[in-house]
Amino acid sequence: MSLLFGDTGSGKTEIYMKYFQEMIAQKKRSIFLMPEISLTPQMSQRLQNHFGNSVVMWHSKLTPLQKKKALSAVYDGTAKIIAGPRSALFLPIKELGLIVVDEEHDDSYKSSSRPRYNARDLAIYMGKIYDIPVVLGSATPSLTTYVKFPHIRLKGGYFNSQKEFIYERGAESLSPLIMSSLQKSVTAKEQAILFLPTRANFKYLICGDCGHTHKCVFCSVGMSIHQKTRSLKCHYCNFSQAIPQVCIECKSTLLTSSRLGTAEAVKNIREEFAEARVEQFDRDVITTTNKLKKALKNFNDGEIDILVGTQMLSKGHDYHGVTLAVVLGMDNMLNMSDYRAREKALSTLIQVAGRSGRKESAKVLVQSFNEAFFSAFVDKYEDFLEDEKEYRKELYPPYKKLCRILFSHKNGIKAQDAMNEMQECLRTASDIEIVGFGKCGIERVSDKYRFEILLRADKSTDIIRAISTCRNSLAEIDMDPIEFG
Repeated sequence: MSLLFGDTGSGKTEIYMKYFQEMIAQKKRSIFLMPEISLTPQMSQRLQNHFGNSVVMWHSKLTPLQKKKALSAVYDGTAKIIAGPRSALFLPIKELGLIVVDEEHDDSYKSSSRPRYNARDLAIYMGKIYDIPVVLGSATPSLTTYVKFPHIRLKGGYFNSQKEFIYERGAESLSPLIMSSLQKSVTAKEQAILFLPTRANFKYLICGDCGHTHKCVFCSVGMSIHQKTRSLKCHYCNFSQAIPQVCIECKSTLLTSSRLGTAEAVKNIREEFAEARVEQFDRDVITTTNKLKKALKNFNDGEIDILVGTQMLSKGHDYHGVTLAVVLGMDNMLNMSDYRAREKALSTLIQVAGRSGRKESAKVLVQSFNEAFFSAFVDKYEDFLEDEKEYRKELYPPYKKLCRILFSHKNGIKAQDAMNEMQECLRTASDIEIVGFGKCGIERVSDKYRFEILLRADKSTDIIRAISTCRNSLAEIDMDPIEFG
């Protein structure tokens, strides 16, 4: 097992290609994992240009006929490289000689529903069982991977381009500095990307008089404003309703919105720069593989001037002509109630910044009140990992094991009783610590009330042993959790 720790644009994919070629020469086959389907179009093109029909792409968006053809190639051995997101690990592949996990830090490798496995960890386990090499690649590796495995460091990019980071104190707004920077980019006929962590027009609808936030009727979360469909939509259960004209609590007409979203940013930029070609790049717009391919092609062909998107922007795509990257919403990520908040925020900034300056020098404009943190580590990720080690010792992974036990039921009392019963039993177990228990951060999702217990221990076996003696029918076990909402 080894980590390929390479800066964005440093040539990690070329190393993967050489390794795949070596496996084919040895008459062995390879699995190439990518975190999301959104990465497959560009990577599929690169792999097929290099290896032709020896490559099979496997993901959930394939048609039944495409799946049948892919499985046939896997069964008869013509597929030498099987590429795709985490489900590709479960294909029946003989003569397996290599597993590559690209962007190993990405949370998409962890299943958010039962079974809550992590494909990265499963790939490592398979590597041990079959005694084959596993390569984990990333420009911003997780601390767990960095600590556990030896790494090879690739510094710099293939092209000798420079990035200048500019910080502006602010909170998710299209400030005069951002708009003037975008104007300069458009005037110079250059391309820009703008990152926001929030979809829709705005994250929340709030009453200006009583402060009431309009929440989903099935979930304990504020609903997002989608002006195109004139609706409020829950991004957890997809319930939607018409945008109310008055507050449902005090009947005030003074309704305000907070947390700028991608759709609103696109609308505002189009109004400001009528001549600019601005497109939205998130799951509200990119709903099919064909739309994704078209958007990426149009951007790389220079038919789009400004691409506004969410995390999809940072997912390893190659944008050749980007000379300006605008990054908003970093402080919200940094302040999340998650022990990995610093890692996730810094990783996102580096990944988004890495989409710019691939060939030309670029500016990265970061809107944040935490310049001291980001500027200290944005081009010194190794220093951050060393600093993070001290922060997590004796408390969090990779030095401790965490387990989150979830209880959900339409009857909140039943869910709470199940939690109380199990936590009383767990108190008798040795070698584990109950960090906390109670309502989940988001108490209700899809009309089910949710409660949780968070455990900590030195070893997974201690947690497994304790849980096995305190089983409960409502308990859902999430080892190594990455969600704490």
